[in-house]
Amino acid sequence: MNAKRKRSRTRSVAVGTGAALGLLGLIMGIGAVSQASAVSSAGIAATTELSESTGLHHEQLSVYSAIATKTAHDRAESTLSDAGTVITAMANKVDPTPLASSVAALGDYKSLETDTVIELTEQTQEAADTARSAVAEVDRAAAEAARAQAEAAVQAQAQADARAAAADASRDSAPAAESQPDAGGNTPAEAKATARAMAASKYGWGESEFSCLVQLWNKESGWSYTANNPSGATGIPQALPGSKMATAGSDWATNATTQISWGLGYIKAGYGTPCGAWAHSVTNNWY
Repeated sequence: MNAKRKRSRTRSVAVGTGAALGLLGLIMGIGAVSQASAVSSAGIAATTELSESTGLHHEQLSVYSAIATKTAHDRAESTLSDAGTVITAMANKVDPTPLASSVAALGDYKSLETDTVIELTEQTQEAADTARSAVAEVDRAAAEAARAQAEAAVQAQAQADARAAAADASRDSAPAAESQPDAGGNTPAEAKATARAMAASKYGWGESEFSCLVQLWNKESGWSYTANNPSGATGIPQALPGSKMATAGSDWATNATTQISWGLGYIKAGYGTPCGAWAHSVTNNWY
């Protein structure tokens, strides 16, 4: 009888222990399921809210997300290509470091979040635009310098050609020394003699400069002290107006020497030498 009661109590304890363990497992299982269910419910709620606010189904939201990512990647690739072209143009002109840094940051765009790709793409495009403007400014300055250099070369060549032509004319037309007319008269030959002597004594100009002067005043007045132009220019140097020559003498209207004195001073002040004045006249048809 005692043994039977003992076995009965043993089975009761076993059953009680098993039930307790079973109940504990059930409680733990319910907690785990409840936690997972809460996370899942939160995700579902967020997706549902986005779906309701946009009018799109869940599967449509996934499609649009994929489209946004592809669009961002395509723009990043295009921006990188454009930036590479700009970096090539920057060689030996502008420091490429800022743009190169942006390109390096965007280069790994396929492994970045879409929002990050969009932000880095905008930064890189802005850096490329800034660099492109800087290159354009360098090119503009270089073109301006080249233009100025070309104009200076043309002017120098014109002066050289004028000197050469004057020298040739002097050799071909210079009369013998013994037949040179006297200075001080009003004839063209006498006016030239006056100009030659005055140019050498007062300004130190030799025969090459005098040859330029001969051609210049041949063109302007034919060395006639009475020459008058419809514009109002007067005399051998064609002063405009002629009354300007009064600074060299009150007889400016009737004396070739006075006109020559004024004309040589004008050339010295405006062009430095007769050949400088002649080169300007050849280029512009006035001096």
